[in-house]
Amino acid sequence: MEIHKENPEMVRGLFSDIAGRYQMVNHLLSGGLDFYWRAVAVSLIRSWKPATVLDVATGSGDLAMAIRKARPQARVVGADFCAPMLDVARKNGLPELVVADGMCLPFADQDFDVVTAAFGLRNMASWEKGLSEMARVLKPGGHLLILDFSLPTLPLMRPLYRFYLHNILPHIAGLATGRKDAYEYLGVSIEQFPSGNTMTSLINSCGFRNAKAYPLTLGTVSIYTATRT
Repeated sequence: MEIHKENPEMVRGLFSDIAGRYQMVNHLLSGGLDFYWRAVAVSLIRSWKPATVLDVATGSGDLAMAIRKARPQARVVGADFCAPMLDVARKNGLPELVVADGMCLPFADQDFDVVTAAFGLRNMASWEKGLSEMARVLKPGGHLLILDFSLPTLPLMRPLYRFYLHNILPHIAGLATGRKDAYEYLGVSIEQFPSGNTMTSLINSCGFRNAKAYPLTLGTVSIYTATRT
């Protein structure tokens, strides 16, 4: 199945259909490791001591909620272009939510201390536009954190991981959500998404400096951080 990242209406439709089961399936497919990935991300964010945080492509709000818990004095805003996903985030207790495209954010320049995106940049039609918008709304010296899937760092792991992505994961997720195609799309999008040095170079070219990559779980997930120039 060949689905390209540049079809935002298709992506919105897929996520709208699985919104109510999205969190449950994420926990299932990751074996609960998604809690660990977010905990690592939140520990970095806590060290920056932000007063304002924007979580782009917040989805069901898992990362934004974890940030609020770790940094209760901060204002945490969640933005996503899929309204049904924000309905889930609202039920989860996120008070400040905005329906917005990550490539055209409805916020003023230099509005936030930290901007995050967990498993969302990969789904944008233009990664460069998404990153440039994140840079625009960040204060100079503000911090970026991207959490997303990547390909394993060990070469021997890659064929096994790809087999899982394309032949096992879609069937399990399809049974749970009724939308096998949503998780066929996931595998394709992970294959296309840059990682490691390619990703840090991309981030640095979009208004940031000192981009760093932190591979987790054998490199199947990575955290990227950078500072706004």
